[in-house]
Amino acid sequence: MAKSKGGVTVAKVWALCEPIVTEMGLTLWDVRYVKEGADWYLRIFIDKPDGVGISDCEAVSRAINDPLDALDPIENAYCLEVCSPGIERELVRDEHFARFIGADVMVKMLRPVEGIGREFDGVLKAYADGEVTIQDHAGENELTFNKKEAAWIKLDDFD
Repeated sequence: MAKSKGGVTVAKVWALCEPIVTEMGLTLWDVRYVKEGADWYLRIFIDKPDGVGISDCEAVSRAINDPLDALDPIENAYCLEVCSPGIERELVRDEHFARFIGADVMVKMLRPVEGIGREFDGVLKAYADGEVTIQDHAGENELTFNKKEAAWIKLDDFD
């Protein structure tokens, strides 16, 4: 039940924040509502082509604060964080995968893959209907799996 409640919260917050963030010339990358220890966090991830700075995060935080209070989508106390998805950003949404076809990625699977293990890297070759295809850097082998089988898939921007 907590998961679906969190999903509803994320959907409401996404709908509220996306037009505000877009109007500011930014992209809404992700919204997460998570419990860490005893505390709940509402994280709004923003992006723009030349990178997000602290001033962007502050401006978005100020812009969404009052509308978020008016919407009141969360019953309990939480910490609001507006941040960049970072250089090793996690690919989560369908549009993330579509945007980064051909990019270097790192993958951590929930269970080991025979002959590969749990962690590997390669090039994102394809994505459709939740199916991810990663090609090794030598271009010799491909692995296709459902993204639900991965703990995370992140951009690998460290060459």
